Amino acid sequence: MITFPKPTVEQFFRTYVITGFDVSADEERLVFSTNLDGNMNLWAMDLPATYPYLFAHQDESCSFVKFDPKSRYVLTGFDKDGDENHHIYAIPYDGGIPKPVVTGDPEEKFIFTDLSDDGERIYYITSEENSSFLNTRVRNLENDSDTLLHIGEVSPTSLVAVSENEEAFVYLQTFANTFIPGFVKMGDETYNLTPDPEKVHVTFEPVFVDDKTIYFVTDYESEYKYVAKFDLENKEFSRVLSIEQESVEQMKYNKENNTLFLVTENGVTDSLYRYDLDSGNLTNLSAPVDIIYQINVTKAGNLYILGTSAAVPPNIFQSKDGEHWKQLTNNRVLGVNTDDMVEPDVVSYKSFDGMEIEALLYRAKPENDNGYTVFWPHGGPQAAERKSFYSMFQCLLNRGYTIFAPNFRGSTGYGSSFIKLVEQDWGEGPRLDCIAGIEWLFEKGIADRDKLFLIGGSYGGYMTLLLHGRHPEYFKACVDVFGPSDLFTFVNSVPDHWKPIMERWLGDPERDKKRFIRDSPVTYLDSMTKPMLVIQGAHDPRVVKAESDNIVAKLEEKGRDVDYMVLDDEGHGFSKKENEIKVYKRMLDFLEQHQG
Repeated sequence: MITFPKPTVEQFFRTYVITGFDVSADEERLVFSTNLDGNMNLWAMDLPATYPYLFAHQDESCSFVKFDPKSRYVLTGFDKDGDENHHIYAIPYDGGIPKPVVTGDPEEKFIFTDLSDDGERIYYITSEENSSFLNTRVRNLENDSDTLLHIGEVSPTSLVAVSENEEAFVYLQTFANTFIPGFVKMGDETYNLTPDPEKVHVTFEPVFVDDKTIYFVTDYESEYKYVAKFDLENKEFSRVLSIEQESVEQMKYNKENNTLFLVTENGVTDSLYRYDLDSGNLTNLSAPVDIIYQINVTKAGNLYILGTSAAVPPNIFQSKDGEHWKQLTNNRVLGVNTDDMVEPDVVSYKSFDGMEIEALLYRAKPENDNGYTVFWPHGGPQAAERKSFYSMFQCLLNRGYTIFAPNFRGSTGYGSSFIKLVEQDWGEGPRLDCIAGIEWLFEKGIADRDKLFLIGGSYGGYMTLLLHGRHPEYFKACVDVFGPSDLFTFVNSVPDHWKPIMERWLGDPERDKKRFIRDSPVTYLDSMTKPMLVIQGAHDPRVVKAESDNIVAKLEEKGRDVDYMVLDDEGHGFSKKENEIKVYKRMLDFLEQHQG
């Protein structure tokens, strides 16, 4: 009888990502962004057939996909090697070579926001002439005229919704991730969506159900985000729907049935709902995945979602009733079924001040367990570790590592007050939450004190550097993936449209000088004695290469064991499959090298 070996790590490398999609008005074609051929490109399926074919070849990350309502073209956005300076392109309806339609200086951003119902006008925001606060413009595709609609002031300002008659426009002003008031502009008049725009709250996902009525999501005077309404005729705000202990994160409107479809976040999982605006009935639908990245609803009321679970790579699903789902894509791990992968346990522990911290614990299978644990602080910081598929996690688990991922203070999914706890406190409360989690692992006998590794990316990379510098005794070796190393340089090197929000998010380097020194990893170079692997994208616009160059150079001057890997054609992540494979192999080899 033929027998086969256990799945290898390399098999987990061969999953692909899906980052976004759209469906044509007649639901006969679906276009999605994926690295199916190794680089990010657009692929399509002619429904009901699900065989994918290459739709547009650009080898770059795609920011959105949008079908022309009259099926003449498809709009999309591409950047260059991860620089996040997206420009807007059009592709023939049957696929082909992308043609730039809203573009300019390669250093500027041109970000799609809306397309008129007749497909003849593109609304977009741009950094051109206003890099800090952004301007809103509309491009007429019939005569190629371009009109300035709004000049951003005070804070980065984004157009997010346009009424059907194209006379009313909803804008959001971003002062922080937790402070995003909205307003509607109609002619020369401007009205706030919420009663007091000075109160710290967020507004997002606005939809015009008619030219005078706007539904949107907010946490105005609430711990959790809910559905609200603004009556443009009477200038009235009202609460519509809240779901206990859950935050509404996505909302789509179906005009034909006067129905809202909602995706809510509750800790490490999502839920899907249908809300009938006529009857007020709320129905909890059966989602095929734990995490929903994107939801589309067609005129016929059919649902399409892009989602994932811890042991299920991202896939696109279709449903006519929200209960029965057809999987359209077949993204899976090469030769590996879900039984060969690991689902996390949801655990919680008390932090240094008694606060309850939730975490995901991925336990290596007993027959595979190598005795080592990886501590993973997530990025953001105002994000969360959730039941999403990570090929890196499954690679580590395949090699026998247990993984612990805490949702320290500042994480999303646990209420507005919890999210705000990281603001102007990047390096104290969250760090102590991490240390409490590590001690909990030791107390429970889950991890050994001499067998703990530390890996993190972005803010998680910052936390990796800081934990290494302040608590080196806990770790055998550390892997930093594009993490800020010096808060003084980081605060001044972020993209221009981030700079207005940095004071509330991180602080002021002059006023908060002592805290910036205390919370900067470079302050603790003398105690960074453990072996390190540092990974950086050369075109990263969020955490620039100089942040990693700086820490590596300083540690090398001290004769420390530092391995530095720079990806010349990547930004803040890995869009190219071969780069991702190189990173994972290097990381796994590094951990294996420093066992024992």
